[in-house]
Amino acid sequence: MRLDLSSQIVLDRVPQRYYHPENEFELSALSRYEKITTNAYESSVEASLFLANKLADKIRKKQKEGASFVLGLPGGHSPQTIYQELIRLHKEEGLSFKNVIVFNIYEFYPLATQTNSNLQLLKDSLLDHIDIDPKNIYSPDGFIPKEEILNYCKEYELTIEKVGGIDFLLLGLGRGGNIGLNIAGSSMSSQTRLVLLDVQSKKEAVNTFGSIDLVPPSAVTIGLSTIMRAKEIALIAWGEDKAPSVRDVVEGVITDAVPASCLQAHPNASVHIDLNAAYELTRISHPWLVTSCDWTNKLTRRALVWLCFKVNKPILKLTNKDYQDNGLEELLAIYGSAYNANIKIFNDLQHTITGWPGGKPNADDTNRPERATPFPKKVIIFSPHPDDDVISMGGTFRRLVDQKHDVHVAYQTSGNIAVGDEEVIRYTALLEDVRAKYDPNNEVLKKKYAEILQFLLKDKKDGDVDTPDVLFMKGHIRRQEATTACRYVGMDTNNVRFLDLPFYETGRVKKNPISEVDVEIVKEYLDSVRPHQVFVAGDLADPHGTHKVCLDAILAAVDELKNEGAEWLKNCRFWMYRGAWAEWEIDHIEMAVPISPEELRSKRNSILKHQSQMESAPFLGNDERLFWQRSEDRNKGTAELYRKLGLASYEAIEAFVEYHPL
Repeated sequence: MRLDLSSQIVLDRVPQRYYHPENEFELSALSRYEKITTNAYESSVEASLFLANKLADKIRKKQKEGASFVLGLPGGHSPQTIYQELIRLHKEEGLSFKNVIVFNIYEFYPLATQTNSNLQLLKDSLLDHIDIDPKNIYSPDGFIPKEEILNYCKEYELTIEKVGGIDFLLLGLGRGGNIGLNIAGSSMSSQTRLVLLDVQSKKEAVNTFGSIDLVPPSAVTIGLSTIMRAKEIALIAWGEDKAPSVRDVVEGVITDAVPASCLQAHPNASVHIDLNAAYELTRISHPWLVTSCDWTNKLTRRALVWLCFKVNKPILKLTNKDYQDNGLEELLAIYGSAYNANIKIFNDLQHTITGWPGGKPNADDTNRPERATPFPKKVIIFSPHPDDDVISMGGTFRRLVDQKHDVHVAYQTSGNIAVGDEEVIRYTALLEDVRAKYDPNNEVLKKKYAEILQFLLKDKKDGDVDTPDVLFMKGHIRRQEATTACRYVGMDTNNVRFLDLPFYETGRVKKNPISEVDVEIVKEYLDSVRPHQVFVAGDLADPHGTHKVCLDAILAAVDELKNEGAEWLKNCRFWMYRGAWAEWEIDHIEMAVPISPEELRSKRNSILKHQSQMESAPFLGNDERLFWQRSEDRNKGTAELYRKLGLASYEAIEAFVEYHPL
C-alpha cells in the first residue's frame, strides 16, 4: 500500500533533469544561482534515508578508527524519518551508537516539566531506542536557575570543545530561515546563549506544546559561530511552506535577517530538500533562466505569467522584445512570434474559467475543464477538518448544490483538538440546564456533566490531555457546526459523513502516522458512493500536517481501488482545492470557478457557522487572519491575478488542479 502519494504530485510539474541532472556539467549550469551545495529529492523519505545511511557510514568509519563520533541533533518534525531509519539500522543491521556523542542543539527555557522538552522529544524519537551511552548525551538544561544561565552556556561551549567539536551537525530549517533557535538578527559570532523566541519560533513549537500560550518565552541554543565550527553540516527542509526560506538560504545573500544563509560560508555544508521545498529555486521554478527547456503547455504558461508580472503587462500585450530581453527566445522559435504564444496561453487560461464546476449539460465541453455528462453528477467533497470544505471551496460547494448535483461531504477528522475549553463549558452548562428542566431525575447525566465541568474548570493543567468525554464533546460541537454549514449551503444533510480517521484521535497536536486502517475507511466510503467527481484538499502547506495525511489516505485508497479494477474509477475525476493555508499558483490552475459578490457573502456566512473556529480557535496557524478573512483575500487575489493577465474581472475565484491517479 502506497501511503505517501501526495509527495508525487509535484513530479507532474518538474522534469527529473532539473533536480537530478545527468552529469556535473548540467548540474553546474542548473545551479548557477545556488551558493551552497543543494540536493533535491523526490520525497522527504528518499532524502531521509540517504542522510540516515550517510550518518551510519560515518559512525562505522569512526568505530573502525576507535574514535568517537560527535553528532549535533535537532528536535522538530523534519528529522523524524531520519531517526526512524537510524533505529531500524540499529535493530536490524547492528549499527551501534556506543561511540556516538550527541549534543542537543537547543532547549526551551524555562520548562515546567520534562515532558515537552526538546531532549525528551529526542529521547522518544531516537535516543531511547539505540545503544548510546547516556553519559554521551548532552543537552542544555531547561530548568537551570536564571542566575546560572550565563556560566552554564559557557560551559556547554567548553564541553563541545573538550570532545573535539561536532563532527556532523544536522539542522532543520525554520520558516523564517532560522537554524537551531537562532532567529533573525542573530550575530555570526554568537555562541550558546539564552534567546527570546520570536512569534514565528513559538508557532513552530505549537506541535510540541499544544498551544502557543504554553510555549516558553525563551530557549538556550547553540550559536551561529558554534554551528559554523562543525566539521560537516546538513540542513534539511520538507514541504512547500519552507520553499521561500530555502530560496533565501540557497540563492540569497548572507544576511542576519536569514540566519541559515551563513551556511553559504561553510566549506562543508549541504542542503537536502524535497521537491516541494525546492519549488522556488530558479532551476525548478524558472528553469528557462539556467537551461534549455522541454516546453510543455504548463511550463509555457508559467513562463508567460512570470513575464507578464516582470514587465507589468497583460498577456496579449507581450512583445517579441519582452521575450528576448528575459531569456524566452526559445518560445519565439517554437511559436514563431510573441503573438502566437500569447494567444495560445491566453486561451488556455480562458478555458480554465467555468461557472459549471460539475460540467454544463448539453454543452460542447471540448474546452471546458469538466465533462458535460453525466449530468447531474454524484460528487464527493472530502474535508480534512470539519470546516475546510466551506473555507476552501464554499462557493463551488453551493454552486454544485444549486446546479442539482448529488453532493456528498465526508469530514475526515473530528477536529476535536481545535475546540477551546470555553466552548465545551458553555455547551455543557446548557445541557445541564436542559437536563435539570426536562429530566431532573437523570443522575447519570447530572454526574457526567459535573465531571466534565470539574475537569475543565478546576482540575485541568497546562499540557493535560482532555478526557474522552471532553474530546467527545469537542468533536460533536464541530459535527453540529459542519452539519449546520451544509444545511445553510442547501445540501441534503443525509449525505454528510464523519469518517473520524483513527490517525487523528490522539487528543494531542501530535498525531499518529497514517495507517492502512485509515485508508480502508476512505476506500470503503468511496466504493459505497462511487462518485463521478471528487474534491480533495491539496493544501500541503498546512503547518500541522493533517491535510497531507488526509490527502495521502484518499490517494492511497484510490490507488488500491485502481489496482482492484474498480470500474467506476474510469469515469471519475479528482480535483484538488486549496485556500485554508495557501492558494494554487495561477500557472497550475485547471479549473477556476468565479464567485459573485453575493456568493462570496454566502460563503462567508457558511464559514461563520463554525463558531468555535472564529476568534477563539486554538490553531489559526502562521496566518493571523481568521479563516473567512484569509479565504476571501485569497479568492479575491486569484481573481485579481486573472484580471492583471488581461482576462475578465471577477469578484473572486476558487481554483482547482486535477489529480490523475498514478
